[in-house]
Amino acid sequence: MTLLYQSHSPYARKVLVSAHELGLADRIDVVHHETSPTNRNDPVFAANPLGKVPVLLTPDAGALFDSVVICDYLDRLGGLGRLIPGEGPARYEALRLQALAQGLCDAGIALRWETVRRPEALRYPPLAHGQAMKLLEAYEHLEAQAELGAQVTSGQATIGQIALATALAWLEFRDLPGFRKRAPRLTAWYDDFCQRPSMRATPYDGETQDGGPQ
Repeated sequence: MTLLYQSHSPYARKVLVSAHELGLADRIDVVHHETSPTNRNDPVFAANPLGKVPVLLTPDAGALFDSVVICDYLDRLGGLGRLIPGEGPARYEALRLQALAQGLCDAGIALRWETVRRPEALRYPPLAHGQAMKLLEAYEHLEAQAELGAQVTSGQATIGQIALATALAWLEFRDLPGFRKRAPRLTAWYDDFCQRPSMRATPYDGETQDGGPQ
C-alpha cells in the first residue's frame, strides 16, 4: 500500500498513527505531498478528485480517501474492531470522539485562514473569533468527559483517542488557542497518550505551501 501523506496534516497523521497502532506501518510506503487549496498537486488530484491528502492506494479497493474511510479500511485489515468497536455504546463513543476531533481540526484550519494564510486585507475577524470559540467550547466539553481520565500509554487505543491526540498535537504545532491552562485533565490525558510509540514515530514537520497571487 502507498499513503499519500503530508507531514503537517492532522488528518494524515491520524491515518499513520492508526497504521502503527495496528502493526501495519511496515506494509505502507509513505510518500509526502504538499497540497493546499491554492497549490495544485497533480499526482494527488490523479488519485483524489478533491486534491487532498491523505489518500491510501490499496491493491483491492483502489484509492481511498478521506481519513475516516482510510482508518476504517485499516481497522478491518488489521483486525476488525481493534480501533473502531463493532457495536454498542463503545462504537459510538469512539466515532463521536473522532467526529469532535475532526471538527477541532476543521475549526483550526479555518482560523488559520483568517489569521495567517489569507492576505490580510481579505481576513474577516468575526469569522476568526467564531472558529476560536469552537475550539474553546470543545476543550471545556472534553475536560468534563470522564473517559479521558484513564491512562492510555499502554493498552489498545480507539480511533477516537487517536483522532483527538493528533488533533490536539496539531493545534499546539500551529500555536492555535491552547487547551493546557483551560483543561488540566485533558492535558494530562494528552501528555500520556503522546508517549505511545505510534505518536513518537509520527511528529509534525513543515509548513503549508500555498500558491497563487499574494
